[in-house]
Amino acid sequence: MSGKVVICGVGLIGGSFALAIKSVFASRRCPKIVGMGRSRATLAEALRLGVIDEIGADWASALKGADLVLLGMPVGQMAQTMQALLPHLEPQTIVTDGGSTKADVVAAARAAFGSRIGQFVPAHPIAGAEKSGVSAAKADLYLDRRVVLTPLPENSPDAIAAVRAVWEFCGARVSTLTPDEHDRVFAAVSHLPHLLAFALVRDLAVRDNAEQLFGFAAGGFRDFTRIASSHPEMWRDICLANRKALIGEVDAYMTELLKTRVLLATADGAGLEAMFAVARARRDAWLETVTDK
Repeated sequence: MSGKVVICGVGLIGGSFALAIKSVFASRRCPKIVGMGRSRATLAEALRLGVIDEIGADWASALKGADLVLLGMPVGQMAQTMQALLPHLEPQTIVTDGGSTKADVVAAARAAFGSRIGQFVPAHPIAGAEKSGVSAAKADLYLDRRVVLTPLPENSPDAIAAVRAVWEFCGARVSTLTPDEHDRVFAAVSHLPHLLAFALVRDLAVRDNAEQLFGFAAGGFRDFTRIASSHPEMWRDICLANRKALIGEVDAYMTELLKTRVLLATADGAGLEAMFAVARARRDAWLETVTDK
């Protein structure tokens, strides 16, 4: 990346990507970071904070001489953005994304890119936070975090290697899945937990004694519901895009809740303790494998 990187959607994901690149290239010539997006105010804030070097006037000027484009907007906006940029996309430019779902993004890319689909290498950085926006961006967001690539058959080895390399430059650990594998996995370990956190907080928020309930909420409630502070529009798009796999996970969880209800209704202390023990042991074993405990 010796020329230009274009980031469309300069929020937490795109802004942190820009800052990570600037950090990596601090001692040598850094590529110019150009910001694109639907909110002029957000782009102006990103420029003021030094996250980007320039606000793109239009796709034609933004993409001229670009090495890489990162699509960092909610997945529901991907299709329209891809269609807008494609007429101005130069042959050497690689496009990637930070979307939390992949099958829908790949379908949108195939519709937009057509025979040029090889220039799009899908990816998903597993490094979100409960706060969103460019003001939450930080250069070390991806340090020791996982990024999943879901490369396409049309991608060249060089294009895949380039996207892998830029995420590794940012400090990430890169893995590979197919788009469908990705969506099944993250329906269970990411999308379902967010849905549950939103649902619990909303359930308490609309009760007549909501103020009393939140007045007594403490650390356990805060830890369980932390991700309910995530961006509503982004998570609306994720849930709808991956709804088939997510509905399956919701159904499985409802079955587990019904089993738990039976244990409570029958005062089955041994059954509850056994269930808790399995969950605790598996979570503790998982914690030993992660770096951001």
